[in-house]
Amino acid sequence: MILFARRKLPLPIPLQYLVCKAPLSPQPLQSPNPSPCPKISPFSTQSSKFPEYEMPSVTWGVVQGRKERLVSRVIISDYLKSIGVIPNELEHLELPSTVEVMRGRVEFLQRLGLTVDDMNEYPLMLACSVRKNMIPVLGYLEKIGISRSKLGEFVRNYPQVLHASVVVELVPVIKFLRGLDVERHDIPYVLQRYPELLGFKLEGTMSTSVAYLVSIGVWPRDIGPMVTQYPYLLGMRVGTTIKPLVECIISLGVPKRILSRMLEKRTYILGYDLEETVKPNVYTLLSFGVRREALPSLIAQYPQILGLPVKAKLSTQQYFFSLKLKIDPEGFARALEKMPQIISLAQNVIMKPVDFLRGRAIPDEDVARMIVKCPQLLACSVVLMKNSYYYFKSEMKRPMKELFEFPEYFTYSLESRIKPRYQKLASKGIRCSLAWFLNCSDRRFEERLRADYIEEDTTGPSFLMGGKLEMPGSYLVSEQEDSDSDNEEDCFSVTYLFALVASLAAIEVLYAVAAMDAISAGTKSTFCIMPCNAILDSACRQCWMRSWP
Repeated sequence: MILFARRKLPLPIPLQYLVCKAPLSPQPLQSPNPSPCPKISPFSTQSSKFPEYEMPSVTWGVVQGRKERLVSRVIISDYLKSIGVIPNELEHLELPSTVEVMRGRVEFLQRLGLTVDDMNEYPLMLACSVRKNMIPVLGYLEKIGISRSKLGEFVRNYPQVLHASVVVELVPVIKFLRGLDVERHDIPYVLQRYPELLGFKLEGTMSTSVAYLVSIGVWPRDIGPMVTQYPYLLGMRVGTTIKPLVECIISLGVPKRILSRMLEKRTYILGYDLEETVKPNVYTLLSFGVRREALPSLIAQYPQILGLPVKAKLSTQQYFFSLKLKIDPEGFARALEKMPQIISLAQNVIMKPVDFLRGRAIPDEDVARMIVKCPQLLACSVVLMKNSYYYFKSEMKRPMKELFEFPEYFTYSLESRIKPRYQKLASKGIRCSLAWFLNCSDRRFEERLRADYIEEDTTGPSFLMGGKLEMPGSYLVSEQEDSDSDNEEDCFSVTYLFALVASLAAIEVLYAVAAMDAISAGTKSTFCIMPCNAILDSACRQCWMRSWP
């Protein structure tokens, strides 16, 4: 009997005679007449260990032969064609055994907000089981914060997510983002902007791009905010995208440490096309008269200029400056070096402060020289300029020549700087230039008041081509620093900060460096810096000044 039970069945016996053709049900099959082979039930649904298999799968309803499967496929294809779906890409995939199951998938996707056109864009979504694929994936996406009303749009943008395994593919990516310090409430925003992240391998592009950014000086704790701001960086290849762009900017003279601060605050710079946008823009700036040695400061002040349509904007602005402001191309280039944001200023905004100055009987030639020397005037509020001008004429009673020599006067706050300092000078009977008592910090001003003589202003630090910063007294801050000692890090924070003060006019970059110094010192303070002869205390301080809490 044992040998007979182990004997193989004869080949001519069809398989369908060994299987009950009744539909599968949650209850064990009962046969009224005992079969000669009662132990043979390869498709039995009775299971106590795996309850999830007690119901038939939605991908197949009954056991079918080859002919039945072909008939079912034809019926399903006809149904898909009747609703406008082209089933060509589904020919070699397993389809459900009944048209009712396929209709359920279509209706489920339509309830999400998908249309027939969306299904035609990616027909493979119809090969996903509602119970095994769609519901687990969508449930997890909703769990991590993506609202149910936006799930349809998410699937429309990245339908491949329906094929993903929650445990094997989705959960590790979310943990990776959390490990980069992406805030939990920001993860839905990151995924909706760049849903393809869910299809990346952790050991691939995402890890290498993060490692490279850290290697060039980006702070690891800033990677999370960078990903939140521009998640596409995780999908960029280092060798073909990130590294060539970084090396190009460094070759222009921007120090690596300053570039890393730029990337922390303006991560979208990594998305600029090197050959199509960045290099042509650099050549255009040079062709419009910008000096090569001024490029590092210009880029640090306004990194967005690398991705703008520079040629068209510069042509328009240069013509406008020549026609309306009487500034020649060389003067326009010098103004552009000091304030590259003028490339994006609207012409009606530019004319308001110009008309105010001309309305004070200042000749056009002097107005042009004032703008070339301090182009920040073009961003000042006319109301605040008017108050500063009347105080200059009525209280200070100084000649107009001093305004021509120091047009930066209009960029300082009247109430917080000009009035208090002038009153202290008047009480002591000190007579000095506008630059002497305005273009310095509060501490430096108090030191000057206590001094016995008026010293001349010294030249501040500047950029050196080649990636270093030159400090007064021939002190060089090199990029190759030993960061093993806490004292050396504190020293670097101070020297690096002062080196940036006169080099950068864009408050975004200075703001990042001030944050670095404050965090390194372990203190919280409001930090103000005055690039380009005190732009931060300007009448337009709302556009130029920020503070750290």
